[in-house]
Amino acid sequence: MTTTTTTTTSPSPVPHSASHDAGSITRVPGIEVGHFTDPRRPTGCTMVMAREGAVGGVDVRGAAPGTRETDLLDPSNLVEKVHGIMLAGGSSWGLDAASGAVRWLEERGFGFDVVVGRLPLVPSAVLFDLLVGDMRIRPDAAAGYAACEAASRADPAEGNVGAGTGAAVGKIFGIQNAMKGGIGTASVTVDGVTVGALIACNALGDVIDPDTAQVIAGARTDDGRQLRDTRRALLRGEPPRPLLAGTNTTIGVIATDATITKAQAHRLAVAAHDGLARSINPVHTMSDGDTLFTLGTGVAGKNPGMMVLSTMAAEATAIATARAVRAARSVTTAEGLYLPSAQDLA
Repeated sequence: MTTTTTTTTSPSPVPHSASHDAGSITRVPGIEVGHFTDPRRPTGCTMVMAREGAVGGVDVRGAAPGTRETDLLDPSNLVEKVHGIMLAGGSSWGLDAASGAVRWLEERGFGFDVVVGRLPLVPSAVLFDLLVGDMRIRPDAAAGYAACEAASRADPAEGNVGAGTGAAVGKIFGIQNAMKGGIGTASVTVDGVTVGALIACNALGDVIDPDTAQVIAGARTDDGRQLRDTRRALLRGEPPRPLLAGTNTTIGVIATDATITKAQAHRLAVAAHDGLARSINPVHTMSDGDTLFTLGTGVAGKNPGMMVLSTMAAEATAIATARAVRAARSVTTAEGLYLPSAQDLA
């Protein structure tokens, strides 16, 4: 019999930069986002949909990724466009959520024309949230289908929703000293072209404010009351107590309405990892499976050049990563694990 996990949450936090509109990935025309959050424990999935198709790219930097259909995004391979990206918790089990998205799109006639029908292409990446609550509860095909049902052009919810529901950060000194991660989004517009990012942050390392370089959330001191500052702790010689490889991971999608090629989509995903490096430390470790996708809808009908687009992608990624933890709320599982939020330690 499957047991359930209950959670308690702190009051809703004050959004970061409340007076400033950070935008969202759905500000990119042609992009929709839908979350599914499993009420039985902290887990879920998020669908970033481009139902009419978008040029796709990917760059995997972490050493322990969990992915589906990333090979088709190689610039040298045949298919030019995909129809969405599925981000999910549940480790490798969560990859099943993409099957639900494929079914939802097929039922509505979207996909790659294979003569006898249309085949929706939905690459996917997962993060490991199995230590938070009952690991037997994880996103499946029905969860992916529900995320598609919820998809819209509205600014997506952030924090403890979708793929960020069970996320935790700062686990390098043990899960008992970690904090709550989440999902965040942001966008940047320059000369009529928009680049947006959606990031589910479940990092081994700390999350850093990209403007001030101050630690926002991450490993706590042994008394649980303060941030430890992982970078300085490691340099002082404190021994890490990392979890098994792959039990972390930051995953996300960068989207733009610029007209880009498949090779340029790949380069944008590469550049977006610079944004992760500005907002997570350490990042791209042997215990992370950091994976970023790119979607290019081409609706703007122009390209300001890769230097500008790359700068925009890194910026949106860094801001979205910080927002992921700033929007998160604390969680206490039925098993007694307490993950405070950034607001709790602010």
